[in-house]
Amino acid sequence: MTRRFLSPSIQRFIFTGIGVLLAVLALLMPYWEVAEPDTYIGGLLVWAAILEIAHGFRRAENQARLSAWVSGAVTLMIGMLLINASLLKQEALVNFIYVLLLLDASRYLYFFIRSWRGGNLTWRVFLPALGNGLIVLLMFLFRGKGIEWVIALCGSLRILGTIYNLFTARMGTTIHVAEDIVESMGMKGNEEVELLAAKIGAEDNQRSAIDASWIITFVLILFFIHLGRMGFDQSASGILSPVVAVMGDMFIALIFAFGMVAPLRALFRRTVGLFERSLWKWIQKIPEAERRFFSLRTLAIAWLKRQMRLSISIRKSGYNFVNAFRNGLKIGLPFSALLAAIIPVLGMSWYFDTENWASGVWDSYAASRTDVWREAMIAATGEKINAEAFRLHPPGITDSTDFSFVVIGDPGEGDPSQYVLKDQILTVSNKKDVKFVVISSDVIYPSGAMRDYERKFFLPFKGVTKPIYAIPGNHDWYDALDGFVATFFTPAMAKLAIEARVRSDLKFTGTTEGTIESIIRQASLLRKEYQVPTGYQTAPFFQVSNDYFVLLTVDTGVLRRVDASQLAWIKSVLDASKGKFVMALLGHPFYAIGEYQGNMTPEFEALHELLRAYKVPLVMAGDTHDLEYYKEPPQQGDGHTMHHFVNGGGGAYLSIGAAMAPANSRPTKDWAIYPSREPLMHKIDSLTPDWKYPGWIWLKKYNGYPFSAEWLSAAFDYNQAPYFQSFMEIKVERSRNRIRLIPYGVHGQLRWNDLEYGGMARPASAKDSDLVEWTLRLQ
Repeated sequence: MTRRFLSPSIQRFIFTGIGVLLAVLALLMPYWEVAEPDTYIGGLLVWAAILEIAHGFRRAENQARLSAWVSGAVTLMIGMLLINASLLKQEALVNFIYVLLLLDASRYLYFFIRSWRGGNLTWRVFLPALGNGLIVLLMFLFRGKGIEWVIALCGSLRILGTIYNLFTARMGTTIHVAEDIVESMGMKGNEEVELLAAKIGAEDNQRSAIDASWIITFVLILFFIHLGRMGFDQSASGILSPVVAVMGDMFIALIFAFGMVAPLRALFRRTVGLFERSLWKWIQKIPEAERRFFSLRTLAIAWLKRQMRLSISIRKSGYNFVNAFRNGLKIGLPFSALLAAIIPVLGMSWYFDTENWASGVWDSYAASRTDVWREAMIAATGEKINAEAFRLHPPGITDSTDFSFVVIGDPGEGDPSQYVLKDQILTVSNKKDVKFVVISSDVIYPSGAMRDYERKFFLPFKGVTKPIYAIPGNHDWYDALDGFVATFFTPAMAKLAIEARVRSDLKFTGTTEGTIESIIRQASLLRKEYQVPTGYQTAPFFQVSNDYFVLLTVDTGVLRRVDASQLAWIKSVLDASKGKFVMALLGHPFYAIGEYQGNMTPEFEALHELLRAYKVPLVMAGDTHDLEYYKEPPQQGDGHTMHHFVNGGGGAYLSIGAAMAPANSRPTKDWAIYPSREPLMHKIDSLTPDWKYPGWIWLKKYNGYPFSAEWLSAAFDYNQAPYFQSFMEIKVERSRNRIRLIPYGVHGQLRWNDLEYGGMARPASAKDSDLVEWTLRLQ
């Protein structure tokens, strides 16, 4: 007999108390500044689902357990849909949630009608059906109105339904686990079976210490595997990232054990329950003392013992926190280890590779701190916010000369998809008229750590002789921008900036004075050894300007927004640049994957309107990993045309959303994309293994509905030829009063037959075999 961790009544109040807290957090969401309400509520629903699924294993009746798992699975799916709302089609998202809620309501309504007809009327199952129906009604009535309140109210109602189920369900205990198993088999009162169950239960208790020791060994092995792959440094991300990866492995193990094995086990027992009883009856036709040592009955008993041992182990998991954790890891860790071993073969995955999960942790934290950190860094420069602030002076740029520069977006995976562009980048960037190189967004994947800069930045860019500047992407901010600052800021400014960031966190950080000196020293050493010219900036944004041209770079952080100080600087530069050609280079694009994304946040939409108001003609951004062009026509009679380029194909996995989107769904009349659909489809057709092919068919025929093709990009990205990575050269020619934008691929300058396009994106005089070039008037 094992000692109970907490009494059933205390456990009941703990579970319901946690549920009440989740419901309150959901209900209060509209009163707080939440950047992504759907993600916030989705996260709370996921926790509520985990709570109900875990509680399901603690329930005494089979039907109650199954009901908890189904209800928890519905809540989990709704939560995951909301978390990934930006990656789903909005109509499909809403319809999916409708269907899930209506199915759950129908299930409870069925149980209510069955109890009514059976003369055992219970309102306990009618109330959840009513609650689900109420959520559907609210979503329908207020669709598109007061969305934050609707999401908050519907989320809290769903969680309240979970709380009701948690509080009213009857729980079991480990004391009675053997009795519960025998009763679930329909063999209560069978002395031989009851004694065997009790014996196996006692043996299971004695194995707990052995199980714990090999679980610890397994976890340590996984930790050192991740440490070896991910590297180690003294930064917070360097220390915690392998730990997060191991925690991810343990989470997957628990999901596998309780989300797959346990429900399948319960279904199996319901299916073979009658067979087990018949088998026991056949065995017991001969008294135990008279059975032969070797016989068919011996084999049958061995199989029945194994089934009973697994049933008792899983049932104990439901009755005790410690048992649940231990048994879940015992069952699931071998699967997690297998997944960790083969994930490099399966290709990059942000969802199944736990080594990338740390990025999700840093994303959530960095999203809430980026603006604070950036403002602290800006203040540390001591520069006044004016039109001359944060201006860089590349050699060779004067008020009278023509010049060129190169923009490379999202290069930093450090794999073949990045290295395949190296020869072209060196050839173009080292031209005489090219004066500098800019990296726009996500210099280093997955978390911007300094330990990754040698392999993913300095080595790939070795041979570039012109100054390299950069604006960070969301992944660079996951390391609190420490690696980026050490590499691209001047050494003196890097120290001040990181110290200011540390102070903004009230020194509640793993970044010490020693750490700061270490990473700046490391960046200086790498800069010297690889002869890569960096270390000129004083902020994560800058301007390069002369008499007639302004390159205005904007750091949009994690959440597609800028802080008050950067916004004031942007306005001051725009005010002083009237009459000049302004090119805005952003961390996130307004148009991408064949749709308008400027309205993803109010702040981002306001930035777009600001640039329109100042009649900025050219906007370029990374973040999405391909090449796209959109010509935004005049709005509300303002007579201003904006040209938008997505230039994020510099080395990360390829985004396929734009190529897979229907041609008639483009957000503007004039557009172009690279790669085009047919070559991309041919590559994926030829490289996709059989086990993945059904998913590829679903993506080709139905565009991944209800998900977006962009969300599925990484699943069908293969680091094998042919490659479709790209970057751009921008030629600023005052002598001819024009700006030329020239895209390059792995074989050199792209031709029009490499692209897919519509409207007047291709000049009327150009042939399919001509080199691609967009030309805009300078003044």
